[in-house]
Amino acid sequence: MQKYLPVLRSCPFFTGLTDDEILSILHCVSAAKITRPRGSYIFRAGDSTEVMGLMLSGSTLVIQEDLWGHRNILSKCNTGDFFGEPYAATPGAILNISVVAEEDCEILLLNVKRLLTACPTACDHHQKLIRNLVSVLANKILLFNDKITHVSKRTTREKLLSYLSAESIRQSSISFDIPFDRQQLADFLCVERAAMSVELSKLQKEGLLVTKRNHFELLTR
Repeated sequence: MQKYLPVLRSCPFFTGLTDDEILSILHCVSAAKITRPRGSYIFRAGDSTEVMGLMLSGSTLVIQEDLWGHRNILSKCNTGDFFGEPYAATPGAILNISVVAEEDCEILLLNVKRLLTACPTACDHHQKLIRNLVSVLANKILLFNDKITHVSKRTTREKLLSYLSAESIRQSSISFDIPFDRQQLADFLCVERAAMSVELSKLQKEGLLVTKRNHFELLTR
């Protein structure tokens, strides 16, 4: 695991821990590294889990799908991001999301049940990790609140402007990249791709933004 320490150090879950403490806590939570090829499922809706995933490399999409194949993207996880924490921390909870590898990836699985029970080695850093987990969960709630704000808008145009404005504020710049391609952005905002493309063209003609691929620049009049 030592070669992954640069990723682990930068992860909020391990904030305040030394390298030795990180390696020790990985043993406490029965950490296991897995690799998955592009397109494969890490978690499937309908299952339950005691582990959460930490991205070591690659990226995954957290999605909801119905029986007809309609996809709603909840979030994208890149290196250093987590997924599955709320379900792993709730015994018996049934997943209503799936996690799919967007590209070949390496993932560290951490047993949250082990974290939330008394540490057999009584390590001093156990409490730090629990506090960090609470912070990670709180941040995830904020991200989903943002998504609710965007998708609750009435029109495709309003959803786009809400999302792009929030990304501009989050990245402290009117020129920024988003983590989604066009289809993924449509799935994230719960709109039809064709309708979204029409609105993007209108917004460019109106001089409100310039976009190319996943790069956007917001313009003010």
